[in-house]
Amino acid sequence: MQQGLSPKDCGMLLDESPLFEPSLLQELDWSSNTVSFSPPISPSSPGQGLVLRPLCTADFNRGFYKVLSQLTLAGDVTPEQFIKKFEHMKKTGDYYVIVVEDTNLGRIVATATLITEHKFIHSCAKRGRVEEVVVSDVCRGKQLGKLLVSTLTLLSKKLGCYKITLECAANNVAFYQKFGYSASEETYMQCRFFD
Repeated sequence: MQQGLSPKDCGMLLDESPLFEPSLLQELDWSSNTVSFSPPISPSSPGQGLVLRPLCTADFNRGFYKVLSQLTLAGDVTPEQFIKKFEHMKKTGDYYVIVVEDTNLGRIVATATLITEHKFIHSCAKRGRVEEVVVSDVCRGKQLGKLLVSTLTLLSKKLGCYKITLECAANNVAFYQKFGYSASEETYMQCRFFD
């Protein structure tokens, strides 16, 4: 992957424009959060030198893909590809990618995604889906995973989703149960076309 390129190098603009309106995070009712944090942290105060906010294209040069690659194969992505995907996600209005930036380092240290699906069922309701929750190995133990999941869970409720789901390994079930998630009777199946 080509990181560290300037906007002139890629012929496109890597800037601070957020993927979604930051006020959505600022207006979350944190008092309805069901998970305790010690020491206390929240979306508006995630820890010393840390900022929780929507993804922006400038995050391409702040190690966004380095963090994602600690979760799964992120692939070789050019700035052009990244910006094109970002603009598509922003246009649909159904993608909420949040990041935690270490402002001292100017690096992304954690990220998670909420996708809203529009349904005909439940009176044309929306369903939320949590994806790609990952905290950089250098920041584990700072409650950032808990913060990301709590934030996206509250955000899905604020957005009017009738339910929120996620997929997790068996060894992570207890972690997600803390947030009110429970195993469903549905069996997750997949048909992979590419690795």
